[in-house]
Amino acid sequence: MDTFLLILELAGTMAFAASGAMTGSKKEMDLFGVWILGLTTAVGGGVIRDLILGNVPPATFRDPIYAAVASATSLIFFLPQVRRALQRDQRRFDLVMLLMDSAGLGIFTVTGIRLAYDTVADPGWFLLVFVGVVTGVGGGVLRDVLAGDTPYIFRKHVYASASLAGALLCAILWRPAGSLPAMLAGMCLVLSIRCLSAYFHWDLPRSHG
Repeated sequence: MDTFLLILELAGTMAFAASGAMTGSKKEMDLFGVWILGLTTAVGGGVIRDLILGNVPPATFRDPIYAAVASATSLIFFLPQVRRALQRDQRRFDLVMLLMDSAGLGIFTVTGIRLAYDTVADPGWFLLVFVGVVTGVGGGVLRDVLAGDTPYIFRKHVYASASLAGALLCAILWRPAGSLPAMLAGMCLVLSIRCLSAYFHWDLPRSHG
């Protein structure tokens, strides 16, 4: 189980680092900017999660593997060949961005809940769901703020709502179904909602004038 969780977290790290690096490249940032954006997106949610749970210093600073994977992924997506392949076709760029961002969101939402269970003796549902959502969306919020954009959670295809739904399902299934099925179910729900909302252009009601 520990090995599976490590693989899951590294996959989420790579996915979020890719989305951050792609945003930096689209903004025509230099190598340092792309790296910082990829790194921040990948580890930002986990740092916020650890601070909430009292895990200090955060795992990112205790185990460099997450920062190393995020950095390597960011540098790969900065390569001219990769940037040209993605930016040549806007639809391809949007699809890769959607998949990377959705994968990171789903993975970190459920791993946040897992860490809450490992850290707190008897966590309540509010703590579990809150930590899951913060872990999922935290890095993306930091990415968008640093890139000068309105955060995704306020404007794009029920982003935070997808994380909330996945966190709720994971928390509900945790005890009756077991941790692994609960995590997989929550992660799949996040991915499904994100992809369906992008395809069908679902959005929450917006405020107007």
